[in-house]
Amino acid sequence: MQPFELSLTEASRAVRARELSPVELTESVLGRISAVDGRLGAYVTVATDTALAAAARAEREIADRGPRGPLHGIPMGLKDLIDAEGLPTTASSDVRSGHVADRDSHVAARLDASGSVLLGKTHTHEFAYGLTTPQTNNAWDHSRVAGGSSGGSAVAVAAGGATFALGTDTGGSIRVPAALNGVVGLKPTYGLVSRSGVTSLSWSLDHVGPLTRTVRDAALVLAATAGHDPRDPASVAGPSTDFLETGDLKGLKGLKGLKVGVPRNYYFDRVMSEVEEAVRSAIEQLAQLGAELVDVDIPMSRYIQATQWGLMVPEASAYHERSLRATADLYAPDVRILLEAGELTSAGDYLRAQRARTMMRDAWARMFDGIDVLAAPTVPMTAAASGQHTVEWADGTVEAVSDSYVRLSAPANITGAPALTLPVGRDHDGLPIGMQLMGRPFQDATVLRVGRAYEEAVAETGRLAPAAA
Repeated sequence: MQPFELSLTEASRAVRARELSPVELTESVLGRISAVDGRLGAYVTVATDTALAAAARAEREIADRGPRGPLHGIPMGLKDLIDAEGLPTTASSDVRSGHVADRDSHVAARLDASGSVLLGKTHTHEFAYGLTTPQTNNAWDHSRVAGGSSGGSAVAVAAGGATFALGTDTGGSIRVPAALNGVVGLKPTYGLVSRSGVTSLSWSLDHVGPLTRTVRDAALVLAATAGHDPRDPASVAGPSTDFLETGDLKGLKGLKGLKVGVPRNYYFDRVMSEVEEAVRSAIEQLAQLGAELVDVDIPMSRYIQATQWGLMVPEASAYHERSLRATADLYAPDVRILLEAGELTSAGDYLRAQRARTMMRDAWARMFDGIDVLAAPTVPMTAAASGQHTVEWADGTVEAVSDSYVRLSAPANITGAPALTLPVGRDHDGLPIGMQLMGRPFQDATVLRVGRAYEEAVAETGRLAPAAA
């Protein structure tokens, strides 16, 4: 096994045991990027020299004083919305041409403090305003979309071009590409991970979180990045949970006593049959591990899409107001149309969306009175062909691909609930299928515990995409 094939947990153990040096690991991952990224397009910028220098520094520090923690010397990528001092933050847009960050974002600073090694910046759908990331190809089939907007981060992790990566999630932008590329993606509870120094799409829906090979890895990254930041008005201290405990399940007898909600409505409506079959099979696996399955009704389901768009579109347009007026021609056509449409949204429509969000949060809280986690598909279909704009469902409904991908992920953004996706199977073309686990706000550890239990029982996570897909 080559070092780039190791999960974060495996690499960290090897580094701690002095069986692998951070320099050897970083060189291996950089070599993998050189071998595959020309076909994948995961990276905007690869900072080879600074990455190797950071790896050498980590190697010296570990030799002198031992590792700071599990991320010390581990190479990772940052979505190109997240500032890292001295590197461009382009948001994959010509609007940001020439921009260089003059300070670290909060999460970049925390990762630097953990001793991790920054490889470079990964592609996003322009300003995170899309669900496909057109610059990037799916890691398992280069003729398919990567998903978005954190497509570059997902593909880098799936292909061995990063041991882990960070993305952002406003309507599914971590979970969608994670599911489509067969990796783990975590959208933490709203406010648990700071967004200061991160380019915003929609400030009341934006989240920062990890993309990893395994659920255990996601817990390690969350532990390193979560924490209060006064520069982010939404930032909270959160519970004093050791997320690392969720990876071991020590002293636990499977999932006995834990209640898993299974949606009667919404989440299995207009879903590819292979996706439904794989997710329902995974839910049955949770039952075999001791969980009690509880049928639940998803409240206010008819208002989810309107609420998501009613919040996101005007907030995005407000953020881009000045640059849209000054440099409208530099935006990609799909993003420019959405931003211009947002300027037509009335204050009344925005306030109604805010009111609907409050009601939805309350209704979801009542739903979770009877369950610990909700299990459902992450996305209704596997990766669409590049250039495919619509999908027709069995009932004759025609839906935009982007609307399809955001449909099942948006509720967790609206409610702020933690949501984890992990791979649970493949379709007839070998494309990954993801299951989504959602919990009460600040019960991220519970969601991770359930995901880890499934992962250990089935061993589906951690597979790398082949070099030539």
